[in-house]
Formats: sequence, C-alpha cells, structure tokens
Amino acid sequence: MIMRLFLALGAVFGGLSVAAGAFASHALKGKFSDRMLEVFETGTRYQMYHALALILVALLLSRATEGQSWLVASGTSMTLGVLLFSGSLYALSFTGIKILGAITPLGGVAFLVGWGCLAIASLKTGPSA
Repeated sequence: MIMRLFLALGAVFGGLSVAAGAFASHALKGKFSDRMLEVFETGTRYQMYHALALILVALLLSRATEGQSWLVASGTSMTLGVLLFSGSLYALSFTGIKILGAITPLGGVAFLVGWGCLAIASLKTGPSA
C-alpha cells in the first residue's frame, strides 16, 4: 500500500538525515570547505523537512476518502525532490563537480509540486470517519 511506502520512506529519510547531519558535524569538519559543509547541511535540512512531510502525507492517506490521487502525487513528488535535491547536494559536496548543482533546482521544483499537490488535496480530502 502506498500509504505504508510513504510512511516508511519518511522514517528512512528522517533517520538518514539525522545520521548525515551527525556525520557532517563530526567526520566532515576540517575535510570539507566551509561552503561545501554548508551545501551538505542544506541537503540534510531539506531531507528532514520532507521526511516529516512524507509522514504527514501517509497519515492523511490513511484517513482520506477523497483526493487520494493528489496525496499520492504529493508524496511521489516529495520523494523525488529528496532524491534530486538532497542527493545532488550530497554528491556536489563530496565530489566538487559543480554541474551536479544543475540537478538541485529540479529537486526544488519537485518539492514545490509536492506542496502544491498537498494544498489541492487539503481542499478535496475528507476524513474517513
């Protein structure tokens, strides 16, 4: 069930965000430039925000009687956003290959689409009980 997938992805993304943040503050300080450390930390921050949003989407899906397709679109877009946005920032900070930064805005657009779909779903979704 897609609701369980979004809940699991939210939990995994959240846990990985905590691990990545701890890794950055302990193992990467002194190895990365201040700018690349900031880039990495931006990736972890946005990953956590959207991990929590995915959990919200999953919970809303578990109660929705209408508008489920908008919630599925929201969760799918947010998942894609984490992979593209945070993933490209992680890759950029480790490799220094600046062209990877061109992928980041695609992830940002995916985040915006996800939030937009969530807004539409909020207008169309009713409780199941």
